Amino acid sequence: MGVAPAPARGSDALILFDGHCVLCSRLVQWVLRRDKDAYFQFATAQSPLGQAIYGDLGLRRDDLDTMVVRLDGAFHLRLDAVAAVAGKLPFPWRVLLLLKYLPRWGKDPAYNLIAQNRYRLFGRNAQCLIPTPEVQDRFAAEGFAKQPQKSKV
Repeated sequence: MGVAPAPARGSDALILFDGHCVLCSRLVQWVLRRDKDAYFQFATAQSPLGQAIYGDLGLRRDDLDTMVVRLDGAFHLRLDAVAAVAGKLPFPWRVLLLLKYLPRWGKDPAYNLIAQNRYRLFGRNAQCLIPTPEVQDRFAAEGFAKQPQKSKV
């Protein structure tokens, strides 16, 4: 299966996140409030689109602890994904673009420590995120489950 096509909005900017993760879902809500130009679209890692992208990138489809951002045809992972998003947001958030310049030997273990403990630290949604009608158009086609998915607590 090839990498999914770009979202219909004319931009290929896509944020892929764990729809069960409270921290991840709040990050999406935070970006939605600041992305006034509707530059980004979203998809849960559990969705058909998310699973296809995870597979195409060689990521485990059952281990959804890697944030993925597609921007200008390139994929960014972990803190580099956060930096890629920040680079498209207005000041002062654009300053977080500097995260991409941190050495990988420090930023990947820090990201992984939080990602692997995110449910314990921030909680887990009982169901995968289903966008509200107000933001449903910001989710890519096949970017969320039509029926709620039960969590595997």
